[in-house]
Amino acid sequence: MLHISSSVSIPDHEIDLHAVRSQGAGGQNVNKVSTAIHLRFDIHASSLPLFYKEALLKIPDHRISADGVITIKAQQYRTQEQNREDALTRLQKLIQRVAMPRKKRKPTKPTKGARERRIDSKKRQSRLKTLRRTLE
Repeated sequence: MLHISSSVSIPDHEIDLHAVRSQGAGGQNVNKVSTAIHLRFDIHASSLPLFYKEALLKIPDHRISADGVITIKAQQYRTQEQNREDALTRLQKLIQRVAMPRKKRKPTKPTKGARERRIDSKKRQSRLKTLRRTLE
């Protein structure tokens, strides 16, 4: 059971985990042992609350397909157990990130002093360039 919050959790049977061979360097271990984990999680078929489902489908993330399936490949570690934990943790963080409401941006304006300093520096730069001109 993967716990998302105090009231929301995902049963193990909704998360599909498959062990596959890792890519890249690693020598004989990589060639003979299936240590990488492919995690698949179908958003539509899950028992998540509707709020989570809609929020997950809205975010632009390459791990979420158009069909609403989250695919995570974990192959950072040498053991299957560590990669399984890594994949589940990444799924948990993805879903938790969606649950946190985003702060509304407060539009701000430059202060009067900042505007004056900007204009002064522009005037100084202008004076400097005027002094560089050749006299005719």
